[in-house]
Amino acid sequence: MIKLFVGLGNPGPDYESTRHNAGFWWLDAAARELKLTLAMDRSYHGLLARGSANGQTIWLLAPQTFMNLSGKSVAALARFFKIAPNEILVAHDELDVIPGEVKLKLGGSHAGHNGLRDIHDQLGTDDYWRLRLGVGHPGVKSEVVNWVLKKPSLDHRIAINQAIDRSIKALPHFLSGDMAKATMLIHTSKPPRAKPPRQPKPAALADVASHLPGTEGA
Repeated sequence: MIKLFVGLGNPGPDYESTRHNAGFWWLDAAARELKLTLAMDRSYHGLLARGSANGQTIWLLAPQTFMNLSGKSVAALARFFKIAPNEILVAHDELDVIPGEVKLKLGGSHAGHNGLRDIHDQLGTDDYWRLRLGVGHPGVKSEVVNWVLKKPSLDHRIAINQAIDRSIKALPHFLSGDMAKATMLIHTSKPPRAKPPRQPKPAALADVASHLPGTEGA
């Protein structure tokens, strides 16, 4: 089962609504669902909540170290409470996934994400779960830093929030340790398709045409 849920982001109001803080948004949603309250714990360099599920203690953690030192917070808590890497889930922004979609994976490259890079280094392994929240890519590598440190458009923020809401439904599976069911739920849960605009009825079209200049008496 997942015993430590981590959301990645940067602390402070200047970063609160930026794409890089999507992991914080997810953790806040998880805390609401689990009826837990995050509070600062300086021993673990982050906002922390403790709860229980299936007779086990669970933790929610939002590192307050800034993104590139996230591993300091994660490793401190995991080592003290003897939480194995594969019992850790890290929610983070993902450039290679479009807004509105979310992917779950175990292990793999940090792909240049500074938060994941430091967690890799501090844990000494990549064998932990990642919940990859799509924020899209600016299309040009040189613009990536500016992209993640800016607010998404309203449409993108709504899509990200909807993806978070859908993925939160996998919490019971995370807590029971059924990662296969969690993966299936997350990967088969797609954003709702936009409805095409309604076409006017022929009678309505005729009515519009009768009011156009030059059509009187036609």
